[in-house]
Amino acid sequence: MAKTKALFPGSFDPFTNGHLDVVETASRIFDAVHISIGRNAAKKSLLSIDERLECISEAVAHLENVSVGAFSGLVADYVGKEDASIIVRGLRQATDFEYEQRMAIANDLLGKNLPTVFLTPHLENLLTSSTIVRDIYRHGGDFGHFVPGSVRSFLEKKRSKQK
Repeated sequence: MAKTKALFPGSFDPFTNGHLDVVETASRIFDAVHISIGRNAAKKSLLSIDERLECISEAVAHLENVSVGAFSGLVADYVGKEDASIIVRGLRQATDFEYEQRMAIANDLLGKNLPTVFLTPHLENLLTSSTIVRDIYRHGGDFGHFVPGSVRSFLEKKRSKQK
């Protein structure tokens, strides 16, 4: 029987408890999950790709069937390189759905029958976003409630080096 590998693409800048929540759920549904950090030169990133790889790898170390990598280009192309057969995306609120639906349709057309599964995080993570964490971080606030412990430690060290 073929194993089902899911790809969870995103910028993950930084990786939040909401992302972790979705990955933990996906890891129970699929045989393997590959978290795929997309390189987006148009975005002003808080963390480098290498920093995100380090933070995410540590945050998901307890999940044996989860791997982490980075890619450039189209998600539909990267799915084939990772031998994945499905895309996983997180939905926090209704406003996310319109954007995610458009992306799912585009990936399906480009990937020739490449389905997307939408997963929602638990209630305590519904309002968490990387944008909120970056804003709190940049203004010196306590972002710890929104990110896994490994990400919190990494960001706190980064902040102390900037002072």
